[in-house]
Amino acid sequence: MSAFMSLFAELVGHIADLLDPLFHASATAAAIVLFTACVRLLVHPLSRAAARGQKARARLNPQIAELRKKHAKNPEKLQKAVLELHRKEQVSPLSGCLPSLFQLPAFFLLYHLFSSSSIGGDANTLLDHTLFAAPLGGRWTDALADGGVFGAQGLVYVGLFLLVAAVATFNFRRTKAQMAANPLPQGGDQQVPGIGAITKVMPLMSFMTLFTVAVVPLAAALYVVTSTTWSAVERAVLYRDMPGTAGVLATAG
Repeated sequence: MSAFMSLFAELVGHIADLLDPLFHASATAAAIVLFTACVRLLVHPLSRAAARGQKARARLNPQIAELRKKHAKNPEKLQKAVLELHRKEQVSPLSGCLPSLFQLPAFFLLYHLFSSSSIGGDANTLLDHTLFAAPLGGRWTDALADGGVFGAQGLVYVGLFLLVAAVATFNFRRTKAQMAANPLPQGGDQQVPGIGAITKVMPLMSFMTLFTVAVVPLAAALYVVTSTTWSAVERAVLYRDMPGTAGVLATAG
């Protein structure tokens, strides 16, 4: 693990060196943003597949409603019928989780890299790199202790919080509109027990990013903010023809 982290630290360092003529002292922060963009590009095919799956599930709602009427008194037959319909249409209710799952290793790599005082037995010099005045290895609590909310470091986090809040609000409105236009059939999804409860809190999940940004090292927070912003733009494009989305995009524009 130590050797792998050393290689990853060298990769971040090399990218930062390439970006140094443009970003100077914030080159490592820019390297993290670029690294995040590369990860999202690699995951993009999964995001496209997830979008196709969600659109397909929305199209199946009328058929599932008919199955519910047909097997109203036999939950076991209903579940088998819904499973068969999903298999026939090649739809998986879990496909939307894959893009997030495949990003977790990259996030934890950055978290570990900028939480460790040493890498491969040597001092971790990346911790001294900054985004404007805020160290990439620091946290919001460190910024509060050094100048407060509106100090030099604190203002970096204020900017990140404002960006996250704007993206979260957009995601909240879009998700609520899509859920209203494509309601989950009464009784929930027969393939995924408990999906109804998850769906109720789904619109609020974007705001959890605010908590993440506040507690992780700034480098990991940059990854989260970049990835969240990318997701908002990506989903706006991939789901632009979903019922309920057009109004949100028109208002945002």
